[in-house]
Amino acid sequence: MTERSSHSQIFDVAVIGAGVVGCAVFREFVLAGARTIILERDADFLNGASKGNSGLLHTGFDAQPGTLEAKCVSDGYRAYCEIHERLNLPLRKTGAIVIAWTDDEAGNLLAIVERARANGAEARPVSAAEIRSEVPALNDSAKAGVRVPGESVIDPWSAPLAYLLQGIANGGAAWREAEVAEGRLCEAIWSLKTGAGRTVKASVVINCAGNYGDLVEAIARPSPFRIRPRKGQFVVFDKSAAALAGPILLPVPNERTKGVVVSQTAFGNLIVGPTAEDQDERRLATVEDSALAALVAEGRRILPALARHGVTAVYAGLRPATQFKDYQIEALQKERWISVGGIRSTGLTGCLGIARHVRELYEERFGELPRPRSVKWTPVPNLAEDRPRAYQQNNRSEIVCHCELVTAAEIEAAFEDPLPVATLGGLRRRTRCMMGRCQGFYCTRRIAEIAAGRIRELPQAAAVSRKDA
Repeated sequence: MTERSSHSQIFDVAVIGAGVVGCAVFREFVLAGARTIILERDADFLNGASKGNSGLLHTGFDAQPGTLEAKCVSDGYRAYCEIHERLNLPLRKTGAIVIAWTDDEAGNLLAIVERARANGAEARPVSAAEIRSEVPALNDSAKAGVRVPGESVIDPWSAPLAYLLQGIANGGAAWREAEVAEGRLCEAIWSLKTGAGRTVKASVVINCAGNYGDLVEAIARPSPFRIRPRKGQFVVFDKSAAALAGPILLPVPNERTKGVVVSQTAFGNLIVGPTAEDQDERRLATVEDSALAALVAEGRRILPALARHGVTAVYAGLRPATQFKDYQIEALQKERWISVGGIRSTGLTGCLGIARHVRELYEERFGELPRPRSVKWTPVPNLAEDRPRAYQQNNRSEIVCHCELVTAAEIEAAFEDPLPVATLGGLRRRTRCMMGRCQGFYCTRRIAEIAAGRIRELPQAAAVSRKDA
């Protein structure tokens, strides 16, 4: 549904925030038959907390049993496994190993196994010899570990995009540059004032605003939770390093953080991170030399052979942490409002489970949804390295980004689908262009030519036309 055609409509549901959780909630309600709109403050989607994460699908083995997070992560994991093929989303079940490096950590491994089993996840103890047999490049000081076979690597950007596009294909509406500045509930209908003077009317509002969740919550009530973003910095090693770690390598977690992870990515690299740094800044996730140097050192401690491989890129993301350890999800019947806050680092896995839980809350408090008879499935282009890519096809178009082997047709398609890309960051996340070893040094000029007039911010090369070269 286009933005123009949805101006005068009263929606059943308005979802505020188009990160991974908001996109999953949007999809859930559209497919359940609700007239649904999603509102995003930025010029493109997935531009907040969801753009910077580790790209892992978790079994929930280490979640606190009995919590809402444990339930939603488990449900979300199963839901992704059920639908990923129909949306053309990758799923690499690499498995993970939780590694104890000290005797004290080794003493905690049995508790990890017991917690995993309480959460319905498969896990078993493994010896140091077993770990080294599976990961020959591992530092030989590992004491013991826990094997979690279900942990997986996925594409962190294509998944929420697929949820959003499927929602649109099945009748949902999506607005960008629609920051909700204020709202008023009158006679059981919310009027939400957004950017550029537009107003959206909806029967129920669902707050999925991520790092701005407590500020948006103040529209309906004084927020019971406070967002203090937790920054996580990452380093990305060159593709040549990926073979050093087959399974995901995890530390023994502590009360505050899951710790630094070493993992392959869906795009063929190896990442090390994240850090865990609380901050008040909600939008900017900066990287610092000292933190990045510490991550490189930690990666080389775990896999000494990393010293022979270079770092391709660095990035940071913000997780919407609150003063609570569990998710903050609540339906307010009188206010006709559902809060979805404090999702933190498990949002990529938990989002489909969260969406189902929110829909159940809606039906308990506001009535049953009709559920349409048929559903349109909208596969997205594959960006994962272990599955066929566009550059491998016969009669493909020119390769524009040679580091990541992105074709001109893939870049063009990002501007032509039902939700055209609007920013350079969005283009990178949808195609992988400019994200390789040279970080756009060689392909920026050609990309700028293709994107000219269709994107909001372009590199300086956009000012140079082909005839000027």
